[in-house]
Parts: sequence; structure tokens; C-alpha cells
Amino acid sequence: MTVECDTDQTLDRLEALCQRRGGRITQKRRAVLGKLLAGKRPLTAYELLDMLRPSDPSATPMSVYRCLDFLVEHGLVHRLETTKSFFVCEHPDHPHAAQFLICRQCGTVVEAEDQCVTAATESLSDRVGFALDHRTIELTGICLSCQTNADGATTRLR
Repeated sequence: MTVECDTDQTLDRLEALCQRRGGRITQKRRAVLGKLLAGKRPLTAYELLDMLRPSDPSATPMSVYRCLDFLVEHGLVHRLETTKSFFVCEHPDHPHAAQFLICRQCGTVVEAEDQCVTAATESLSDRVGFALDHRTIELTGICLSCQTNADGATTRLR
């Protein structure tokens, strides 16, 4: 099975999920989602625009942002505040409070769904009387791959 086939199947699955939620994946939205799926790291709106323009010269920053807003609203894509970039949700089938570990060297993002972290966040907000409206946590550092140098030695960072 090819990567393109996998991407098409994933796009079809995400489109069906969006339809069940009352949304509609247009051709532009599908193209944006496809570029995000093909990306090896989160992409900014302008990186997406550059990737879309060869096949869609009518693409504009506003059209890309509208597509991204829709995809985020329907739980198919996450927006990383720290890097102003976007990537496909690993668990789009259910709403969740996500934690993201972002490598500041290579840009890799690991999406986690740790219930202990979620419970601690809820407990903290309850203790201080704070009503949360956004439950996403972004943690930055260096991934294991970037910590390991070419000799295979691991550099311990604090």
C-alpha cells in the first residue's frame, strides 16, 4: 500500500467524520488537510499556502485561514499557539484535552492524552476558581532523537 493511498483513505475517513458532525469538506479544505497529513511536522498557514499554490493559483492567505479555522472547529486539526502552526489531530473521533510535546530543534510534535495531566489541570482551576475555556497544554523541549548525537550518545538536557 502506498503512502498516497493511506493519505486518501485517511482523508476519506476524516471527511466522513466531519459529515457526521454536520460539516462539509470542500475541495480546498481537503487539499489543506492533505498537505497537513503529508507534512512531517506542523505547518504554518503560509507554508500551506506555498504548497497549495502550484495546483491552486487562486489560493489566498484568507482562504487557507478559513479552511484551517473550519478544520480546527470540527476537531480534525490542532493549532499550536507557541509555533502558530497546524497539524492533523491523532484522535479526531472524540473531543479531548490534549497535551503537546514540541521539539524546539526539529519541530516534531507528540500529541498526548494523559488523564492525570487533565485531572491536575481541572483540580488547579477548581482550587483557584478559574473557569477554563481552553484545555490544551503545550510543552517545549528537545525530543530523544535530537538529544542523541551522531555517535549515538545521548545528551541530557535540563
